[in-house]
Amino acid sequence: MRIFKFGGASVKDAEGVRNLLRVLEETGTEKTFLVVSAMGKTTNAMEAVVDAYFKDKSSLPRAMEAMQSFHLDVLQELFPAGGHPVYERVGSLFEEVRGFLAWNKSPKYNFVYDQVVGYGELLSTVIVSAYLNDSGIRNTWLDIRDYIKTDSNYRDVKVIWEKTQQAVSGLLGRSELFVTQGFLGSDDNNFTTTLGREGSDYTAAIIAYCLNAESVTIWKDVPGVLNADPRYFEETRLLDQISYREAIELAFYGATVIHPKTLQPLQRKEIPLKVKSFLNPSDPGTTVGKGKGIRPQTPCFILKKNQVLMELSSLDFSFIVEENISELFKLLHDHKMKVDLIQNSAISFSVCFDNRFGRLPDLLQHLKGRYKVMHQEGVSLYTIRHFNDAALASLQDGKVVLLEQRNAETVQLVVK
Repeated sequence: MRIFKFGGASVKDAEGVRNLLRVLEETGTEKTFLVVSAMGKTTNAMEAVVDAYFKDKSSLPRAMEAMQSFHLDVLQELFPAGGHPVYERVGSLFEEVRGFLAWNKSPKYNFVYDQVVGYGELLSTVIVSAYLNDSGIRNTWLDIRDYIKTDSNYRDVKVIWEKTQQAVSGLLGRSELFVTQGFLGSDDNNFTTTLGREGSDYTAAIIAYCLNAESVTIWKDVPGVLNADPRYFEETRLLDQISYREAIELAFYGATVIHPKTLQPLQRKEIPLKVKSFLNPSDPGTTVGKGKGIRPQTPCFILKKNQVLMELSSLDFSFIVEENISELFKLLHDHKMKVDLIQNSAISFSVCFDNRFGRLPDLLQHLKGRYKVMHQEGVSLYTIRHFNDAALASLQDGKVVLLEQRNAETVQLVVK
């Protein structure tokens, strides 16, 4: 079985869905499993629906209507005759969202988020599946929530591998084309859970692991894994080959082409991961697999924006020791801060982290009773793997460096 994952950029509109068909016509469809993300910026729009539900219910109908109108436009381009069963199916999915928001009694944001935002993937896969069927590519639509089982830590779940393996194993030996959702799972109560932003890559890896797949291919709007994000860096280079270890390092530091959790299940079974362009599907792209380092050998640049840099020091100038550090990490964990860099001296502790759930004020309140706290929001964290003097100089030029950390292969700079 081959696992193909198509992200939101690949199905951002009707033309994207048509192009997905062209990719399949070129690659073939036998023993292929499609994992498809929500269309374009749908996840952001669904998040706006959740925010409206909690903050301004009067704007909720407009947010829902905008989402429905967007998908209706896509339907009308792909199924212009009207009267197609897919219209009713898409409409019923929107009614499910409205119904949930009407009867829900839970005040927990993360729970509501997972129940609502995941409809983006359900909508996109219903549309893609129907279009492929109408185009002569027969396929079986699956609800991935029946297969990927997780705990109930909404928005940041862990996969229950034994239950997932048991469910997915029922698909072994079947040769048809499957179409399913990325990003989603379900807990023991059959409530929807999500695997984190960009979690569709992880979905593909989970399915690949459970099916002992031949390979996973992530179809992107770039030619493969580049040594830097072309949105922020000029003169990027395509990496032809990356080892699992190197890819995990890049993902850990924040490279966005490959989801950090994606590589671990693939590495355990040595399933190669390919990153290819959905615009030029015959191009070789990048292969991640067993091997050494990267090819070609070149500095790799990673940028993480909107970080928080915090420096803590003891109020009485006592040492920051293991007990303090243990407490600090527990607080960071409890407040769901994604730590990207740490540095400590005798009486101070510096940490750069991602305030992804907006819980910084509460964290500061906990810390200020015991420590002197200085923090800066909106800083950027640059990481260079396999750096050289020229690469380092190019980042430092014109920037205020607030913190620097390096080892033999990697340098990190926090800048303002």
